[in-house]
Amino acid sequence: MPKARAGKRPRQERREGRATGILFNTGAGQHILKNPLVVNSIVEKVIACEIDPRLVGELQKRVQGTCLANKLEIKVGDILKTDLPFFDACVANLPYQISSPFVFKLLLHRPFFRCAILMFQREFALRLVAKPGTKLYCRLSINTQLLARVDHLMKVGKNNFRPPPKVESSVVRIEPKNPPPPINFQEWDGLVRIAFVRKNKTLSAAFKSSAVEQLLDHNYRIHCSLHNTEIPENFKIAEKIQTVLKNTGYSEKRARSMDIDDFIRLLHGFNSEGIHFS
Repeated sequence: MPKARAGKRPRQERREGRATGILFNTGAGQHILKNPLVVNSIVEKVIACEIDPRLVGELQKRVQGTCLANKLEIKVGDILKTDLPFFDACVANLPYQISSPFVFKLLLHRPFFRCAILMFQREFALRLVAKPGTKLYCRLSINTQLLARVDHLMKVGKNNFRPPPKVESSVVRIEPKNPPPPINFQEWDGLVRIAFVRKNKTLSAAFKSSAVEQLLDHNYRIHCSLHNTEIPENFKIAEKIQTVLKNTGYSEKRARSMDIDDFIRLLHGFNSEGIHFS
């Protein structure tokens, strides 16, 4: 059996290189899988969710009689009302109306998934990745970034769709933080919601809302009742709130410029004084 001479690539390797334009380095383990049947067998199962029965029927028609038919399961209905199964990766092109609730349905799903590749309207996608101090930074930004790493992958022009939408789109990658931060998300979101109602206001001003004071007073009295703590007759929740803001150094800060660590410190400051947000 003929052997390849030293310093020469075997004939088969040279033929593959000419066919692809790439000379693979087998010494570095570059053996490229070319059989699509093997790739298909690696993908164990695809679970799709679609609310439109017409599109469900079209998809079933396309895979009927193929090797893909027994690898596809379709759930018909509203994804927001559907119990998510165990999954490793999620791929979706989402309508604007359900973008935010779907993101948090994903991020609060257990067990953890590895990665989601999602297409959104451009502005929504940019809000997901916005940083403190930028125009689009908002409650959505900080809540998502608390729970996950988010990256903007690519822009998708509206002419790539049929019919073309009125706005541009973007694709983002979301990877949940595992383990998640040791924070009660309902507590966290309650604080962030108050701060971002008027993100350009100082926190001192934001917390002077009568609705906010009533909520926190109610929660504080429940906390004291549970811990057998007596509340002075002249107690005023407004004064206690402003004291916490001043002592933590956030009284004159604005939500638009605060990062995750800032809100963690502020939440701890409130909780340590018995003030809760959920």
